[in-house]
Amino acid sequence: MPTLSTFYGIIIKMYWDEHPPPHFHAKYGEFEAQVSIETLEIINGRLPRGATVLVKEWGIAHRDELMEDWKLCEQMKTPNPIVPLE
Repeated sequence: MPTLSTFYGIIIKMYWDEHPPPHFHAKYGEFEAQVSIETLEIINGRLPRGATVLVKEWGIAHRDELMEDWKLCEQMKTPNPIVPLE
C-alpha cells in the first residue's frame, strides 16, 4: 500500500486495485479510517476528532490529486506523492 503523504503523525495511503467508492486510508496511531475522496467523510473506521479535521482540510486541498492517484492505483500503477498539510 503506497504512502501518499504524511503530516502531523497522520499517514495517508491508498491500496492498488481497491474497491469503490474512491477513497484513501488515514492512519493516526492505533486509529485507522477509510475516507471518501468525494465527500471526505469517514466511510469505515475512526480517527480522533483533531485528526479528522486535519485529514478533511488536507483532502479538500488535494481532492483532484487524490482522484488521479485513485485512477493510477486502479491500473496497478504507482500513485504520485501529495504534499503534506503545513
